[in-house]
Amino acid sequence: MDSNATPLDRLRRPRRGRVLLAGALGVLGAITALTVSVPADAAESTLGAAAAQSGRYFGTAISAGKLGDSQYTTIAAREFNMVTAENEMKIDATEPNQNQFNFTNGDRVYNWAVQNGKRVRGHTLAWHQQQPGWMQSLSGSALRQAMINHINGVMAHYKGKIYAWDVVNEAFDDGNGGRRDSNLQRTGNDWIEVAFRTARAADPAAKLCYNDYNIDNWTWAKTQGVYNMVKDFKARGVPIDCVGLQSHFNSGSPYNSNYRTTISSFAALGVDVQITELDIQGASPTTYANVVNDCLAVPRCNGITVWGVRDQDSWRSGDTPLLFSGGNKKPAYDAVLNALNAAGPNTSPSPTPPVSPSPTPPVSPSPTPPVSPSPGTSPEPGGCSATISTVNSWPGGFQSEVTVKAGNSSVNGWTVSWTWPGGQTISSLWNGTQSGSGSNMVVRNAPYNGSIAAGATTTFGFTANGSAATPSLTCTRA
Repeated sequence: MDSNATPLDRLRRPRRGRVLLAGALGVLGAITALTVSVPADAAESTLGAAAAQSGRYFGTAISAGKLGDSQYTTIAAREFNMVTAENEMKIDATEPNQNQFNFTNGDRVYNWAVQNGKRVRGHTLAWHQQQPGWMQSLSGSALRQAMINHINGVMAHYKGKIYAWDVVNEAFDDGNGGRRDSNLQRTGNDWIEVAFRTARAADPAAKLCYNDYNIDNWTWAKTQGVYNMVKDFKARGVPIDCVGLQSHFNSGSPYNSNYRTTISSFAALGVDVQITELDIQGASPTTYANVVNDCLAVPRCNGITVWGVRDQDSWRSGDTPLLFSGGNKKPAYDAVLNALNAAGPNTSPSPTPPVSPSPTPPVSPSPTPPVSPSPGTSPEPGGCSATISTVNSWPGGFQSEVTVKAGNSSVNGWTVSWTWPGGQTISSLWNGTQSGSGSNMVVRNAPYNGSIAAGATTTFGFTANGSAATPSLTCTRA
């Protein structure tokens, strides 16, 4: 979520039962949550420090454009120990023109965070919104490859520096719990899996999260749809480490007492849970305390991020949903701090990652360097050659890239063929058209990449089932 997003999408719950006000919900455990007495010598005085006592974080969304506001930065630097860039690491900000990356504002947020001793969450790599115009104009395999290139380019720039990435954002529909119809979804139902596998190869140290709104209530179809996807991914070895619950609670999508069931059910699949964009209409102290206590009750709930510092910074400022009004702490702040201080010592099942590395000056944009091929390469009789390299591999599958190069004259159509050595099968292909059967593979050019100038190259890629292999390739001109 952000100030640029359209609020109606997030504030609406389609065709559910009666609407309840968020501020009136969450009665269970409220009295305990608000009246727990904490010994003075054990209590921390800031949200981040209080959360750290149980091995968790308490973070906020930061906007680069507000880093010149001293009230804003004073509160943010004092209170939070995790930062998410509000808009500055999204697709339109980081790749405004295809293959031309711009990290100026993303680095401003990142550098401010680490200079103030905070870790950073990355948000977001693949999303149907806030795509630049060039990406919106693509479809099919060209869009699929652009998504892969974007993930590689952004994660390469921040490799080893980001605690967790929201790899895919808001890919499920609000109505029936199925996939959202989007340009990315229309590239093939495996696009989310490809995004996660690409992200794992790009930065193996980062936690990889799926992030969505309206998946807080355990009974909703959308929650169950995401749950089933994560369950499937874990069963098949698709690399997913965490689920992000945005938790934008309001009268159309209110807090429900089964929220803890949702958190614990996702955690039981073997993933962490992170509350990634919390804001609550009216900032009910009771509801804020209940959310915190629900997270604290589940060891794999790593932490909480509120979506903004002060009410005036919120994308829904009219709802006064945050913990600060101007420079003043609201009653909800005290409720959250008391709940965090009441938690026992470190209950996190996994060690807290180290603080992100010290900042470095922004790096001039450059395309993602190619992976060094470990190839089967064809000669150039017939006017073209083809080289295959393994980009990524995992138990039971792998991702490869093939480079097709024209010889000393131009090519106006090409075909690459090979024989699999051990029963491998392609599961997804982009920038080419697959034919052949069994172990004998044939890939022809797509309609848009058949013409190659003399000495120039084009590429196609695929994911496949089986053990990674680099067979000998044959390239022929059409």
